Amino acid sequence: MTTNSKPFDPNAAQNLVEIEKQFAVKAVEQAQTYWNLLEKVAPRELRLTKLDDEIFDDTLKTFPELAENNHARLVKLDEEWMKSPEGKERWRLFIESYKKKVKDYNFGSLIRTDARLEYGESNTIFVTRIQFYAIEISRNRLGLNDKAHVLAKAEAIKEKAQKEKEAAAAEAAAAKKK
Repeated sequence: MTTNSKPFDPNAAQNLVEIEKQFAVKAVEQAQTYWNLLEKVAPRELRLTKLDDEIFDDTLKTFPELAENNHARLVKLDEEWMKSPEGKERWRLFIESYKKKVKDYNFGSLIRTDARLEYGESNTIFVTRIQFYAIEISRNRLGLNDKAHVLAKAEAIKEKAQKEKEAAAAEAAAAKKK
């Protein structure tokens, strides 16, 4: 029996909406988990993988421009630089070098374009998991996520106060009904 199947061409493949939604949900969950970690753990003490040291060293060796100008390209990511033809090729080689070392190395992740700000529609881009690790491990080691740590802690305090306020209002409303 012969089949007339053609080789899979990812550039011609159709997007399946449900699969895309599942990937998006996973990426958002990972972003929320990471933001919660930034709230609870000082970034310089945070370990994201067993290979943090290797990933950090490899990132700065492969992309020396990330160390220039006081790490300006790590503080504020330049999506055009990352996704230019040259950038894509350099990142592709970096990404593939972790194929057998990092689980889900090429899964999609959301990353903040500006390390000083929280996740938000205008401060988030989609990258692979290993790109996320490379950038965030570097940001953490270099103290570039310290402002995000303070911001995340302040945000958590506000959320807790708001929940307490809502609980007290619900209690007061229940007491009135009695």
